[in-house]
Amino acid sequence: MKFLIPLLVTIPLLAQHGYTPADIETGGRVYRSNCSSCHGPNGDLQPGVDLGHGKFRRANSDEEVAAIIMKGIPGTGMPPGNFSESQALTVVAYLRSLASASNVATVVGGDAVHGKDIFMGKGGCLSCHRVRGDGSRVGPDLTDIGMLRRTADLQRSLVDPDAEVLAQNRYFRVVTKAGVTVTGRLLNEDTFSVQLLDSTEHLRSFKKADLKEYSFLEKSTMPSYKDRLTAQELSDVVGYLTSLKGL
Repeated sequence: MKFLIPLLVTIPLLAQHGYTPADIETGGRVYRSNCSSCHGPNGDLQPGVDLGHGKFRRANSDEEVAAIIMKGIPGTGMPPGNFSESQALTVVAYLRSLASASNVATVVGGDAVHGKDIFMGKGGCLSCHRVRGDGSRVGPDLTDIGMLRRTADLQRSLVDPDAEVLAQNRYFRVVTKAGVTVTGRLLNEDTFSVQLLDSTEHLRSFKKADLKEYSFLEKSTMPSYKDRLTAQELSDVVGYLTSLKGL
């Protein structure tokens, strides 16, 4: 699914489901992977389209929205998506969560130029992250983060990194039978071995037979900037991150 262009905002959904946090999380992953490149993280990148406010022109129920996600709309820029009905409904769940969030105070990004200076300097962000080929590979590449995450999510990740740790960003930890602990980004895991990119950007390979334990970390390894940056500095960094939309 690359487009949801014809879902114009006019009619509120009449038949709605109760969704679980797991549904919303799954739908968010699907949306970010398949839809945000065209619609943006807030669902409002296309002119005249606003997917994040829970109103749709061509659908009166969640099932009808899901049907559009699965089948597309002939003669428009909305192609069919390769999803089951249950998968499509998780995307609807995520869109409904955006609508709920839109009723909360909106976070506005600040000065992107000043934010870049903080990101590169005082914030020390390149020690973990990479932007347009510069920086570390230890953390997620942020080159197109402005296309993938909402402004509110970016701010939350700066002040409360543990609030939401996306599955693809979770660190992996191994403890050898000799008592050595190594953490890093999981590159590969098979029946017999684990490969990590450790915190110094070195490739590490371990045989599972030599490990005492191995698992994902539940919390983020990113520090909170709540007390490290002023409110204006945080706003400026968010402005810079929001501006990152690819090469």
